Amino acid sequence: MNTYVRFLYEFLDQLLGGLVEGFKQLFLGILQMFDVRSYARLIKYYSADFSGGEWLLVIIAVIITIILLALIIFLAYFVVRKLIRFRKTLVEQESLLEELADLHKQVAKLMKEKDELYAMKVSQLGLNPDEDPNGGGVGGEAPTAEGEEEGDIDAQNTRFPKLVSIDLQYKDYKAVDYGNSFTLPEIVENFRNFAASELHLYYTSNMMRLFIAALASTRLVILQGISGTGKTSLAYAWGKFLKHDSCVASVQPSWRDRTELFGYFNEFTKKFNETDVLAEIYRAGYTDDVYTVILDEMNISRVEYYFAEMLSILEMPSQDEWIVELVPSGWDTDPKRIKNGKLQIAPNVWYIGTINNDDSTFMVTDKVYDRAMPIDINDKGQAFEPIPTTAQDINYTYLVKLFDQAMNDNAISQESLDKIEKMDDYVIQHFRIAFGNRIVAHMKKFVPVFVGCGGSEVDGIDYFIARKILRKFEQLNISYIRDEIDGYIKFLDDTFGKGKMKECIEYLLRLKKLT
Repeated sequence: MNTYVRFLYEFLDQLLGGLVEGFKQLFLGILQMFDVRSYARLIKYYSADFSGGEWLLVIIAVIITIILLALIIFLAYFVVRKLIRFRKTLVEQESLLEELADLHKQVAKLMKEKDELYAMKVSQLGLNPDEDPNGGGVGGEAPTAEGEEEGDIDAQNTRFPKLVSIDLQYKDYKAVDYGNSFTLPEIVENFRNFAASELHLYYTSNMMRLFIAALASTRLVILQGISGTGKTSLAYAWGKFLKHDSCVASVQPSWRDRTELFGYFNEFTKKFNETDVLAEIYRAGYTDDVYTVILDEMNISRVEYYFAEMLSILEMPSQDEWIVELVPSGWDTDPKRIKNGKLQIAPNVWYIGTINNDDSTFMVTDKVYDRAMPIDINDKGQAFEPIPTTAQDINYTYLVKLFDQAMNDNAISQESLDKIEKMDDYVIQHFRIAFGNRIVAHMKKFVPVFVGCGGSEVDGIDYFIARKILRKFEQLNISYIRDEIDGYIKFLDDTFGKGKMKECIEYLLRLKKLT
């Protein structure tokens, strides 16, 4: 045994001695690197034998040595700092994990207290605490409404309380026929006089024609221009005129997806966080009235982030396909108009976005502009003496009937279509930009209704082309196309008549000044 002890002692001495010797030599090596007196002795020893050129090399060697030593010091400092930060991060993470664990314990405790209170409440009613008072299962299963009629579901026992409240409100409602008999020019003047007499908002008749024609051509209208010219006020006045206040959704920079528009299902509360926009769309499905949703400052966030799904839905050729999925599956207590978690978008809702073009906003992409109708409002309206006019009850079906009739009666003439096609070829050849079938189809709705409202065909074409097609020129290198602008203006004068396309010419001249 004594022999083994001596062996183990010498064995470990060999190991530990080598380790100690290694650290010792490392420490001595570091001291040797930074031993300034040794460097000085060497220089002094050889100084008598150095020539003039060798002294220069000595100086260079000293400078390089100082730099290397400084780099070693900096590297050591950097490594130590990293280790300290890493250690601090680990401590903070451990602290956060401990706080999270405490929070989980508190949540579990609160859930237990809630279950105990719930058990006490249902036991007082003579029920079994392990059963759902609505007749459904437990553990997150869909509640049922056994013993109640479909329209009599309690708004508090559903994941869509706002929408179920609307169901109850419209339980016995029947769509009203208001017996409308006005014409498009009459609605233009009535709306203009109402805005002036009731709200002290002044717009030109032509602006009202553009607005009504825009509503006829698409469900998304964009009012753009400088701040303070009455963009939001126009959309607000339209809601007042219809006796249905517009639902205002103030877009925030944080809007990133469709949940900002429709809401989302909260897995913790088992409730759907319904937005006012969703409630407005749902309510519209019960009536034959016209509703408006205002997306105020819609480009303060990227429009295609939160409105992309709606853009796709509203592009569907059949309104039966205008369906949005709110939740993956249906519950028995869901609102009437939500089938299997899906809601059909009511066609009698228009979406009006307002845009300020400044440094605080995002550029609206072609995807959005191609599906919308932009209207520029850059001038304040001049006050006039209006005819006192009150708000009107307007049937959606009657308004659409007027639009359809105008599209049939005032279809763009073949002569104008030939000129537009000729212009399309010119723009492709000189600017490498094409209209696209969607824009042409859009024009065939906008222009006839503009004419039906009292405007002229060439003015409607002029405004549409300036806002929907020439806008694409802004994406080009203005300096590159500057010389082509004069030729294009001459082409417009020769094709449509001298000065007829004043909106397009004014836009092109303004574009030319930017170069």
